[in-house]
Amino acid sequence: MGNKNSKNGQNKNTDGEKREDQDQQEKQRDKEKHQDERIGDMGQITLDENEANHKIHLISIIGEIEGHDNLSSTSKTTKYEHVLPQLAAIEDSKDIDGVLILLNTMGGDVEAGLAIAEMIASLSKPTVSLVLGGSHSIGVPIAVSTDYSYIVPTGTMVIHPVRLTGMVIGVQQTFDYFRQIQNRITGFVCSHCRISKSRLEEMMMETGVLTKDVGTILVGSEAVDEGIICQVGGIKDAVAKLHHIVEQRRSDTK
Repeated sequence: MGNKNSKNGQNKNTDGEKREDQDQQEKQRDKEKHQDERIGDMGQITLDENEANHKIHLISIIGEIEGHDNLSSTSKTTKYEHVLPQLAAIEDSKDIDGVLILLNTMGGDVEAGLAIAEMIASLSKPTVSLVLGGSHSIGVPIAVSTDYSYIVPTGTMVIHPVRLTGMVIGVQQTFDYFRQIQNRITGFVCSHCRISKSRLEEMMMETGVLTKDVGTILVGSEAVDEGIICQVGGIKDAVAKLHHIVEQRRSDTK
């Protein structure tokens, strides 16, 4: 009788362990499905499988930064109305420890790009950016808006004056408006990296680099030498730096 009860108890334990394993597998599948959907829909994911037990939220800024006007359905875009609420949610979350920004953008809407850059710069969470293929035009303020920035050796940054599309009325107010926009961009960039305003404006107006335009192309270490980006590196360096900043902030608050 005692042996029979013992076997029944063992069977119950085995069945319970199987159900627990099945529940864990189901949760893991749901988590992976949710992650795949977030990557596909928003280009975002939370990295939480690291040894430090930090929750790092990854945001990718790719293609063209879309503003108030919808771009072609065939264009790769980053919609600012997706990014801004997510940044607000990150700031409000007690679970997110840091933010990693991956950039491969040709630029885009000035107001939208500056809005994203200002939001990132105002986060209380540690932030690190990594420029991959390129971070051109209004992508430059976004790249420098983080606590620390990296660029891969072959990454590029194109620095040029503000351009407007469509009809432009040639009156003094139009030129003043151009100047105000330009000053907002240069002011933001220079306040978040080591480059001087005079040097940045000099590169914007360079005529010997771009064949049919004015501006400057910086590749990898050139962006670091000019004081725009902090360091040349890749994803390993960016993730390690972010973990370091998270730990440093935690130590400072103790």
